[in-house]
Amino acid sequence: MTKKQKTMLYRIIASFTLFLVLFILEKTGTLNGLPVWSKAIMFAVPYVIIGYDIIYKAFRNISHGQVFDENFLMMVATFAAFGIGEYSEACAVMLFYQVGELFQNYAVGKSRQSISDMMSIAPEYANLEVDGDVEEVDPDDVEIGSVIVIRPGEKVPLDGIVIEGSSFLDTAALTGESVPRRVSEGDAIISGCVNGDSPLRVRVTKAYEDSTVAKILELVETASEKKAKLENFITRFARYYTPSVTIGAALLAFIPPLILHQPISGWVHRACIFLIVSCPCALVISVPLGFFGGIGAASKIGVLVKGSNYLEAAADMGTIVFDKTGTLTKGEFKVARIFPASGIDLDAEGLLTIAAHGESFSTHPIAQSVIEAYGKELSRHRVTDEQEISGQGVSSRLDGKVLLLGNAKLMQANGIDYEQNTLPGTVIYVAYDSKFIGSILISDTIKEGAKEAIRAMHDAGISKTVMLTGDRKETAVAVAEELALDEIHCELLPADKVEKVEELLRMHERSTVGFVGDGLNDAPVLMRADVGIAMGSLGSDAAIEAADIVIMDDDIRKIPSIVKIAKKTMRIVRENVIFALGVKALILILGAFGVATMWEAVFGDVGVAVIAILNSMRALKTD
Repeated sequence: MTKKQKTMLYRIIASFTLFLVLFILEKTGTLNGLPVWSKAIMFAVPYVIIGYDIIYKAFRNISHGQVFDENFLMMVATFAAFGIGEYSEACAVMLFYQVGELFQNYAVGKSRQSISDMMSIAPEYANLEVDGDVEEVDPDDVEIGSVIVIRPGEKVPLDGIVIEGSSFLDTAALTGESVPRRVSEGDAIISGCVNGDSPLRVRVTKAYEDSTVAKILELVETASEKKAKLENFITRFARYYTPSVTIGAALLAFIPPLILHQPISGWVHRACIFLIVSCPCALVISVPLGFFGGIGAASKIGVLVKGSNYLEAAADMGTIVFDKTGTLTKGEFKVARIFPASGIDLDAEGLLTIAAHGESFSTHPIAQSVIEAYGKELSRHRVTDEQEISGQGVSSRLDGKVLLLGNAKLMQANGIDYEQNTLPGTVIYVAYDSKFIGSILISDTIKEGAKEAIRAMHDAGISKTVMLTGDRKETAVAVAEELALDEIHCELLPADKVEKVEELLRMHERSTVGFVGDGLNDAPVLMRADVGIAMGSLGSDAAIEAADIVIMDDDIRKIPSIVKIAKKTMRIVRENVIFALGVKALILILGAFGVATMWEAVFGDVGVAVIAILNSMRALKTD
């Protein structure tokens, strides 16, 4: 409990004690002989103790032009109750309202805790190595290329490469995973992790403002700014609702007595009830609190949701689209088999040597797998005129002769008569000096838990699973059959993926379409989908910028968990809206006809708010 909350609790106890004594004296008739003004002063003491800040806020907001809010409603209602001699009711209303406010503040603090845990990844300092000495500095002051020392138990302050040492990193705050990750010399590490048992020397590769931890903290801090449609509706609703009920209460207080020639005090009493019940805090607080709880629940499992609008969209997701490589498969390409062309004097080793030199300038994972399989030093001076051909492959000159490596489209485009390889996997066709000399089969393995995740997505309410890939049909079909996907589209260029997602968006207008990619080369599609989910993108700037939801590790099984959290959050928020409006409408009607009392009004305001807040806190649970 914070200092502010403790102060409020002491005020509630002091005010309640005085109020209880006065209430008992009043009900036993002890105060009957006293003048009216003295009773008013007595009850004013506990009223001021508990309500002075509400009155101050109401007048301050009025001076700033913000008249109609819950502070104004509570002030007017309790002042009116004092005016007609309902002193105990006025005190009780303010007292229970503040009890509700205290409970609300505590609930909000509780909801913030899981997100605050993620905020705790922010490093306080960095151990900068200067001329053999180590000094503590602000992470902002460390330049790229500097060497920092990370001792056991310290947070990793900046992204970098380990240049000395071996240790385990605790990534729980980022990924939600409790199993530490082993790092050693040459490994990249990211800020926000906690070093385990051994010191590490790290060369910094990013300035603090560009580091993983800085980007994550920025997104966490701004998540509440992106509101869901329902949240925006409640905000607009309160803006018009509060002035309307204030005018309605004024009309209820003065019009009926004039028409019916009845005493005004009874109708003012009804108007007070009307004002108290109409306070919209149950909606204004519980709805954002529900979304905040959902975002907090997601952060507990290592998933960053950029705003409640994306949580709302995830709840309505009926179709989910996957990029294959790095999302459904590991993206760890290995040379499986080598097929020299028939009728040429070239063995597998010779074909691999030519292919490795042709791929020597490319950074693509497939190219790297060929170079890795070759495993020898490359004579790069033999390769000239390197060129990447989008969606087809690469071309270059090896020893002055044209070398082509790529898919069937590349062979066809250059008029090469090739031997088709239909085995499942990615096939690199190789042509040298205008002749087909063979093919290389590259295999990729499906991620652990991918099949289980697809099944869980269907169980969570997602009706269609779609895979988009640039791979050929045989490879795509093999993956789709193993994972039981509903639909596949293969041999796509990057631009084709955007078109396919747009087509799905048009086909499924009544539900949202999600896209799951690795966040590196899928940024356009991630941004085009209703919900962009970045997978396996820890430390990837492209993923954090383009995606709406960032899964902090590559565990695809977290997607159905997010859908369940989103659906649960929306269900809780809708329950709060229906319950709050229903109870308030009932008591408003009863109050207008003189049936409801101040105590029902207090329940209609504070009681409903407390129940709605308790319901919202259920969103924090991830089960």
